[in-house]
Amino acid sequence: MVRRRRVLGKDEQALWTAFVRDIRPLARKAAARARAVDAAPPVPPPSVPSADPHDRVARPAPPAPPSDMPRVDRPAYTLVRSRAEIAIGQRGPGLDDTSWRTLVSGKLRPSRTLDLHGQNAQAAFQRLHAFLVQARSDNLRCVEVITGLGSGREGGVLRRELPFWLGRPDLRPMILAVVHPHAANQGSVRILLRRARG
Repeated sequence: MVRRRRVLGKDEQALWTAFVRDIRPLARKAAARARAVDAAPPVPPPSVPSADPHDRVARPAPPAPPSDMPRVDRPAYTLVRSRAEIAIGQRGPGLDDTSWRTLVSGKLRPSRTLDLHGQNAQAAFQRLHAFLVQARSDNLRCVEVITGLGSGREGGVLRRELPFWLGRPDLRPMILAVVHPHAANQGSVRILLRRARG
């Protein structure tokens, strides 16, 4: 009996591609030390088998992830932090006293809310990016993003990564301030957006 290999789905292929993108071979000396410490042979990456001629439906090759997608680093699927983090709860320049007090007190209600519960990091980032770009083009003043608390001492991956996503060069100029709605709710943030210049 011939055993067929499992075909990777689009999400799995995109995740694997992002995972191996920055992997480089070890230098000779480092590789020799690694072999001495761990004699186990390296596991080759899974390959996507060619379409079986007996299959009735040909499966298209999964698309490569967009270049602006956050990259996944091993082993805990945390994203590479090669960008600045935005400070949540700290007043930045260009924000007047009245707007800051209204935002921090929770009196400034969000015009739109994005709930990222249950999303993986890549899907959550894409939704967040589209949400903020649309909110800015609609000239909204305040929006809310719900990540959930997550598990662990530092929370879930979405909660940990949100400040880095908001600090990206393409999103940071849209944002005046980011705060938690109240101290007991660390699983969501309210974002005060700059007015779009028309």
